[in-house]
Amino acid sequence: MYTIVYKKGVDKQLEELPKKEYFRITKKILGLAENPRPYGCEKLKGNMDEYRIRSGNYRIIYTIADEILIVTIIKIAHRKSVYR
Repeated sequence: MYTIVYKKGVDKQLEELPKKEYFRITKKILGLAENPRPYGCEKLKGNMDEYRIRSGNYRIIYTIADEILIVTIIKIAHRKSVYR
């Protein structure tokens, strides 16, 4: 089982989400502890270890450290602004 770690500022991004999206996204994040590469995740081009999963109109960007079993959540944002 992997440990979920949040980068600085991700807590604020979660708090700013609509309530419905907040619960959907936190459920997806907790699922990453069991399976860090679920169906539908994509490795981002140009970044060595970054992955992305979709949750409605929002995207969760994260990295995986398999050797120490840690998933680090980097960013949660609307699909329009997540890659900027």
